[in-house]
Amino acid sequence: MLVTASTIKDSAANVRFFVEANLASGVGHLVVFLDAPAEDGQAEVERYLTAHPQVTCIRAGGAGWWHGERPANLNHRQRINANWAHDLLAPLGWATWLAHVDGDEVARLDPAALATVPPEVSAVRMRPLEAVARIGVEERSTLFKELLDDADLTLLQVLGLLDEPSNQTYFHGHVMGKSAIRVGAEAGLTLHDAVAPDASRLPAAEDPGFAVLHYDAPTEQEFIRKWTALAAAGPARYRASRQPVAKALKTLIGRDLPPDVRERYLRQIYERTVADDVTTLDELGLLVHCDPLADVSDTPPLTERQVADLEQRAGELREVPKATYLLRDSVKDGAKDGARSGDDQPDEGERRRSRWRR
Repeated sequence: MLVTASTIKDSAANVRFFVEANLASGVGHLVVFLDAPAEDGQAEVERYLTAHPQVTCIRAGGAGWWHGERPANLNHRQRINANWAHDLLAPLGWATWLAHVDGDEVARLDPAALATVPPEVSAVRMRPLEAVARIGVEERSTLFKELLDDADLTLLQVLGLLDEPSNQTYFHGHVMGKSAIRVGAEAGLTLHDAVAPDASRLPAAEDPGFAVLHYDAPTEQEFIRKWTALAAAGPARYRASRQPVAKALKTLIGRDLPPDVRERYLRQIYERTVADDVTTLDELGLLVHCDPLADVSDTPPLTERQVADLEQRAGELREVPKATYLLRDSVKDGAKDGARSGDDQPDEGERRRSRWRR
């Protein structure tokens, strides 16, 4: 069974879509960590998740979860929760793969392709597909951008759609995709990678049937909701090309402005920096169509025995210090990005790795 781990703070409507779309796409069970369960709107989210037979909902907001050691960095909380979920599932026997996805993502791992991954390979890579960003609409589009080659990127630059011919400019969200690991393997998860005990990136199987749908900012309303939530979620790391926009958004949201004034400028930023020329991209044949809710998965819910074992295991692990599950970016990625984060100390990493070798 394919399981996902996610740390979320979102609207009830978005969470319903997230659950339904992932289940329809082949996920058998979702482990969802509520990052701020005491905040407005999250009680409704928690009721929905708790009542769903294919979801395990974890309150992961305060002292009951973090025991006074809640990381300020959102990215760290996400990694910790994902690797805790791996430890949770490892001895239970029914989970085969664990994918780390965000609340605005849908994991799509073709079961037939997944079954062909050699047993010695402990990770798979999901390529990113990004939902187009549109102005003046309320519903999510079923059109997605995929990573382009140099020729198509240069074409878009010459046509004036891109400032530079790079996928980092073409995509507004991440371009790295996401990863899944075999449950029980000596492997861990960062935001995007599957890593070995020495923090190196694990070789990962790739297939056209392995993808993650990313609804980064499909509408103006979602763009405003998302960035307002991110501004309150603590520090997070963004790639260099996105940092100016992220800084501007947090500055704007942090100002003491009338709500209508703030929203007007947020919409202006969306139109200038995010909204896609969907007509041109579609006419050029650069978009792919995908409706995850149109899929049908026949994965059954867990049995009563499996649910009981899962709940017992979760209770046993709840008191474990969560910092032991924090894995940083792989050594290879750190070298590529220029430097690893200053608080990523090898001795701490060795102490953390002892937890997920179990």
